[in-house]
Amino acid sequence: MTYRHEWKHEITLFDVITLRQRLRAVTRPDVHAIDGRYMIRSLYFDNLSNKALREKLDGISRREKFRIRYYNRDPSLIHLEKKSKLDGLGTKESAVLTAEEAQAIVDGNCEWMSESKEPLVKELHDKMYFQQLRPKTIVDYIREPFIFPAGNVRVTIDYDIRTGLRCTDFLNPDCITIPAGNAPIILEVKWDDYLPDLIRDIVQLDGCRTQAFSKYAACRIYG
Repeated sequence: MTYRHEWKHEITLFDVITLRQRLRAVTRPDVHAIDGRYMIRSLYFDNLSNKALREKLDGISRREKFRIRYYNRDPSLIHLEKKSKLDGLGTKESAVLTAEEAQAIVDGNCEWMSESKEPLVKELHDKMYFQQLRPKTIVDYIREPFIFPAGNVRVTIDYDIRTGLRCTDFLNPDCITIPAGNAPIILEVKWDDYLPDLIRDIVQLDGCRTQAFSKYAACRIYG
């Protein structure tokens, strides 16, 4: 399991314009992006005591959260993901779900998960049983990704963060989402062993500092 470094900054619209120009000159586009961006819809899991939310807000150094995710309103490829944090470093495990499997999880029909060939599906099943994890809320946003091969660097600009409130029917295209309060524009920089000086210089913006930010936490603003 490889842990990656991660920076997050809250940035302005002016910063976005500046970063686009700089990054497009030195990075390559993400093959999955359409016109340089894609929409992400995720369904996050938590329990009645809000374990995932509380661990994030309390700054617990070792924590994890589960989500189901697809892109550009296309449910033909859906991923179950577990994001883990350890002392500020992050890693992600992933497994593919069919739309039928994802809907079954949303509907609470989870018996099949214990027989899955995917270890991550089995792990979610066990934690849904022992920790009482359940689908909690939908998180929508737009992402602009930029790829720099040296250092396996991925720079993303995320905005228009929206919450599904208590709706968990995330495969329903008619599920209504609303802006997550005054959620900011977020710059994320992720890399493996080293961050090239070129990228480091580009993402250093006046007035910006590294800080923690959780889209899931932002989307729980209303409950």
